[in-house]
Amino acid sequence: MIQISILGCGWLGFPLSKALLQNGFSVNGSTTSVDKLVILENSGIQPFQITLSADKTTGNFDNFLENSKILIIDVPPKLRGSEKENFVAKIKNTIPFLEKSTIENVIFVSSTSVYGESDSVVTEKTEANPETESGKQLLETEQLLQNNPNFKTTILRFGGLIGEDRHPIKFLAGKINLETPNAPINLIHQDDCIGIILEIIKQNFWNQTLNAVTPFHPSRKEYYTQKAIDLNLELPEFNDETATSGKTISSIKIETLLNYTFVKPKL
Repeated sequence: MIQISILGCGWLGFPLSKALLQNGFSVNGSTTSVDKLVILENSGIQPFQITLSADKTTGNFDNFLENSKILIIDVPPKLRGSEKENFVAKIKNTIPFLEKSTIENVIFVSSTSVYGESDSVVTEKTEANPETESGKQLLETEQLLQNNPNFKTTILRFGGLIGEDRHPIKFLAGKINLETPNAPINLIHQDDCIGIILEIIKQNFWNQTLNAVTPFHPSRKEYYTQKAIDLNLELPEFNDETATSGKTISSIKIETLLNYTFVKPKL
């Protein structure tokens, strides 16, 4: 039985862990919360309390990685509001543990924010040009991992994450003067995030960089207005004077090379 370690059993990492268990893998999962340890254990996940900081890694990281062949890093940077951090340093502190471990392959959950803003179709060949601090630190972390010769790293650049309990319309409903009404949406459902990761592991698709966005790109105004109607929420109002088109993230590489079919194609 192949063992996988998941650093960050949160919104995506926890259901991903359960999906891996259902597919015959054993899973070590990390959380920063003492209360969540029992939840992980009751789900069949070997739990570890691990906290990353710019100065040190707290918790038994060696045991967390022991006997695992694959590490999935799903720890989003905290760079909004007052919660600023050095995300690159946090991940850099884990590298010595990886180098002496049994880890052969890494999946790093990144974001399409590394591309910055443009009015074009974006593929993996498009030069990354992040404009936000989060995008800049994610790109630097990608390079840190992929340049390490001790393991093979596949980068997954997800679009906006949605799920049954998570959707931007719940925040946008009733808002006014929203910008970029004509910009296309670049979202992906939690089920497809999990499905893509399972295929990467199944096909040994390592040393790759992949855009992971559902190939469904109506305009923000069209999509969020309809979604508000569907969910019986107050309609958002857009400022049509901010009519820039925005980037369209292409996932053609996932569809062709990975031969993946999106299970939530219309979001």
